[in-house]
Amino acid sequence: MQPSTVDIQINISIRGLRMILLKTWRSAAFGVYGYLNFTKAAYLEHSKRYNPEDMQTKIEGKNCVVTGANSGIGYATAEGLASRGANVYMVCRSKERGEAARSKIQSMTGNENVYLEVCDLSSVNEIKSFTSRFTSKDVPIHVLVKFVFPLQVFYTIVILKEESCSVNNAGLLEHNRITTSEGTRHELNFAVNVLGTYTMTELMLPLLEKAAPDSRVITVSSGGMYTTPLTEDLQFSHGNFDGVEQYARNKRIQIALTEKWAETYKDKGIGFYSMHPGWAETPGVANSLPGFSKSLSGKLRTSEQGADTVIWLALMRKEKLLSGAFYFDRVEAPKHLKFAATGGSHAAAMDSIINNLRSLSSLSSYNETQQ
Repeated sequence: MQPSTVDIQINISIRGLRMILLKTWRSAAFGVYGYLNFTKAAYLEHSKRYNPEDMQTKIEGKNCVVTGANSGIGYATAEGLASRGANVYMVCRSKERGEAARSKIQSMTGNENVYLEVCDLSSVNEIKSFTSRFTSKDVPIHVLVKFVFPLQVFYTIVILKEESCSVNNAGLLEHNRITTSEGTRHELNFAVNVLGTYTMTELMLPLLEKAAPDSRVITVSSGGMYTTPLTEDLQFSHGNFDGVEQYARNKRIQIALTEKWAETYKDKGIGFYSMHPGWAETPGVANSLPGFSKSLSGKLRTSEQGADTVIWLALMRKEKLLSGAFYFDRVEAPKHLKFAATGGSHAAAMDSIINNLRSLSSLSSYNETQQ
């Protein structure tokens, strides 16, 4: 007996209601979890367990590449690494802002080995040009830190949204669908936060391998990823476009990419880590979510507090870290919230996503090029 139109409509309605309830639960659970863990007060409480000696390591002569380093947490990371003697290569979109940040870091740390590289991470062609120039230097990379606008979006049952767009820390949250202008046009959030991150990492692998077994890749993600499972709809081609949800999807992909890189390149001597900086008061947050910034005034972390775990991951001995893991406040953190139904999504979608990213970036896997 064929199902009636009424039966089909009821089934569709039940599925739709289930998705609404699930999204509401994810948002509410993240809001509570974030308020309890991601604020300045939580950082101060968590920091009581920190070992001060962990941050006293000097890394003279080690080469560190930091994207989005001209402001906020990216700047604090670059300054922290420079203050410990590293050769720091700041990758910034704006030459003017990058030069100002570089000069300030040199002045503050007394380290003249701070360099500026200009690259727009929304452009695959620019990334390829930058990595080609950098590879010609034959500089082994010990630490690659990728800041792609770690915007802390605070979710309640009603998701906060601001009608604005901010581009910062080599990344972006754009509420409206905008595509890149070069060649194949990509949705802009995806181009910066996912395709740019993937392309940069893959092309830097030969230089990272030169610094093995001490080399590592640190991707700064966001707790916003807790609100969504991994999806193969990379550019939000289906349904009504939602910039906040797309940003959360991008951040989930970064977590899954870190897992995949750790598995794929486990024999290369390179460690891969992702992290969440907490809710920090940065120019990106103030510009793109002024309502959020105002509502939590005085409760947000400083940029330095947000950068703390990034620097810690750069300094720690690798045998004390787990490649592929997600870190928050110097400890391994869960990648999924309870009852959020996101846990099985990584294994189901990741191979297809990797194939799509290879196609869109016109790259082969690094392992294939070595055979």
